[in-house]
Amino acid sequence: MPKAKIKRLYLIPILSKGLDVLELLEQVHGPISLEDVYKKTSISKTSVYRILKTLVHRGYVAQTQNGQYRLVARPRRLCFGFAVQSADLPFSQAVSRSVTAAAAAAGIELLLLDNKFDTETAVRNAEEFAEKRVDLVLEFQAEESVGPRVANIFKKADIPVIAIDVPHPNATYFGVDNFECGVEAGTLLAQYAQRKWKGNVDWVLGVGFNEAGSFVQSRITGAFEAAKQRLRHLSPERLVHIDGRGSRNPSRLAVGEFLDGHTESQRILVAAATDSSALGVLDAARQSGREHDIAVVGQDCIPDALEEMRSGQSALIGSISHEADTYGPRLIQLGISMLRGYAVPPYNYVRHKVVTPETMNGDQN
Repeated sequence: MPKAKIKRLYLIPILSKGLDVLELLEQVHGPISLEDVYKKTSISKTSVYRILKTLVHRGYVAQTQNGQYRLVARPRRLCFGFAVQSADLPFSQAVSRSVTAAAAAAGIELLLLDNKFDTETAVRNAEEFAEKRVDLVLEFQAEESVGPRVANIFKKADIPVIAIDVPHPNATYFGVDNFECGVEAGTLLAQYAQRKWKGNVDWVLGVGFNEAGSFVQSRITGAFEAAKQRLRHLSPERLVHIDGRGSRNPSRLAVGEFLDGHTESQRILVAAATDSSALGVLDAARQSGREHDIAVVGQDCIPDALEEMRSGQSALIGSISHEADTYGPRLIQLGISMLRGYAVPPYNYVRHKVVTPETMNGDQN
């Protein structure tokens, strides 16, 4: 007699345990302790703890002040609007990847629009977010002047906002401590001058981004402050602001014009507000055969900048990493906390670190 076939069940054990916990919470009609959930389900205490924390994070369960758990009404899936600074900029691309992955992991629906590094596009995108009634907006646009217009659209629609890297009125800020990052860059440049040029410097250029406003420009202010403190003989007129719009070609043109007008200068330190600007500075120096006259530090640690530093032959001597891969998890968690009514700080700073050819062991972006 042939053996009867055993029907195979394609089950996911941890999902089954999660459903057991949900069904128990539904039956008790009130708060229950972790210990009681453990005893009634016979699931390991570690698994019960992780299941309950996951259900709280996703909004299916609430935790009371005394640590007990209760089932809440099944939540509507949250929808965040995410206005990307520009899909063409490497740092913006890295932040987008991080946010997209974090939103998916948290079960957040993400409506993603590209601001295209353009003010009017940013306003139109804000209007679309308001029209579609997203729960919260992650606003990543670079020009300070349009911030009030964008913020006002969200204020009228009663939509909370997290402003990334550039502060907006009535918004929670998330990004780097720009002045401190500037100080790190200026310190690195001054140390290079002391080591290579015995502290003698002809010029310190700050290739900034005027349209981003004073907050982002403080990257240059911080760099100048650090240079002045460490290079005592440096006179104020040797500190020069140049607007590179945070982009490669405008920075190349602006710095190229400076180099053409200062052909005798041979010791030039350059603090760039972004790595795209830093690469534009390198382009200008190479076109004029002056790369040996400069030392450049950028911000962001984008792939092209890391590749330059790996060569060991570039005038790009460092970049300040803003740790773009950490943006997503922290932004999504910050947004969830705001929507749940938790108190959050008005300014939320990300970690940063100095990356140089000497410190690079593999990819440290």
